[in-house]
Amino acid sequence: MVNVGIVGCGYWGAKHVRVFNTLPEAKLTIVCDKDKDKLKEVRDQYPYVARTSDYADLLGGSVDAIVIATPVGTHYQLAREALLHDKHVLVEKPLTASSKEALDLIRLAKKQNRVLMVGHTFMYHPAVDYLRNLIKSGELGEIYYIDTARLNLGLIRPDVNVIWDLAPHDASIILYVLDMEPISVSARGAAHFDPGVHDVAYLELEFNKEILAHIHVSWLDPCKVRRVTIVGSKKMAVYNDISDSEKIRIYDKGVTIPTDNDNFAGWPPRYRFGDVVIPFISNAEPLKVECSDFLTCIREGKNPRSDGWTGLKVVNILETAHRSLMNGGGTHKFRTLVPNGVLARGKSGGE
Repeated sequence: MVNVGIVGCGYWGAKHVRVFNTLPEAKLTIVCDKDKDKLKEVRDQYPYVARTSDYADLLGGSVDAIVIATPVGTHYQLAREALLHDKHVLVEKPLTASSKEALDLIRLAKKQNRVLMVGHTFMYHPAVDYLRNLIKSGELGEIYYIDTARLNLGLIRPDVNVIWDLAPHDASIILYVLDMEPISVSARGAAHFDPGVHDVAYLELEFNKEILAHIHVSWLDPCKVRRVTIVGSKKMAVYNDISDSEKIRIYDKGVTIPTDNDNFAGWPPRYRFGDVVIPFISNAEPLKVECSDFLTCIREGKNPRSDGWTGLKVVNILETAHRSLMNGGGTHKFRTLVPNGVLARGKSGGE
C-alpha cells in the first residue's frame, strides 16, 4: 500500500482527496493546505486523515508519494522538495511555469529514481483513448485537422491567463491522439478586464503531414463547451465531453474532387453523407484511472502515460503560444529539448 500525502485542497486537490481515499492500493495519510476552512472540510469528511498547514510535515518518512494541487507558480519548488526527500510526485497540470523548471524536475526524478507524473487527466479519459485508437486504426483516413473548444463564463484567474488555465487540457489531448509533436505554434487573443491577462485566445499548432490543430479557450462565453472535432479524409469524429450519453459521434461524411488519372478534372466536388455512429464509451472516472496508474508505476517501476516528458511538451506549447500572444500572433518554431540538447521523442511516452 502506498502512503499518499496531498498538498492543496482547492478544486482539483479536493478531487484527489476523494479519489485516493477510495483506492484500495493507497492510504491517504495526510492533507496540507494553508486555508484552515479547507482543512476543516477535510476533517469533517475524512476524520481519520491527518491535516496540516506545514508542507514539511508531508516530507517525513511515512509518506511515499505526494500529490501537488496548488497554483502553478508553486509547482516547481514543492515538487523539487518532494523529489529531494525521495517522494514520488504527481503534479497537477501544467507541470511548471517554465520548460526550464520542468526539465530540471525530470532530471531530478531520474536521479532520485522516483516517479514524476503530471495530472493531464484527459489522457486517461476512455473517450480520448477511443479517439486515439480511431486515428491509429485508419478509420478516419488521413487526418486533415483537429479543432477544440474549451469555453465557459467565469472562473477568471488573476495568476495566469486563459492559455495556461484551459489550454493544457486540449494540448495534452492533441499530443496524445496524434502521437506526434507540433512543428510550429502561434496564438492570438485579448485581455478585456485585466491588462496582460488574456481571457480569450486562439492557438494554432502545425504538425507534419500538413495537419493543423486549433485550440479556442475562453473565460467569456455564454455557453459551457468542451468539444474536440477531428476531420479526416474518410470520416469525422466529434467528442463532446458535456454529453452524458453520447460522448463521441463518428460521421461517415466527406468530400472528394473528381479526378482523371490523379489530375484535377473539374467541379463540383462530390459530398458524401452516410451514417452517424455513436460508440459505447466506458464511464470509468478518468481521475481514478490516472491515480491508479500513478500507484501502479510506483509499485512496478513503470513510466506513467502522462509522464514528465509529456508535461514538458505541454509546457513548451504553452510557453511558445504565450510568446506568440505577446508578439502579435507570430508563428514560432517548436521543439522539445532534452538534457543533452537532443530532440525528445515525438511519442507521449518517456525518455
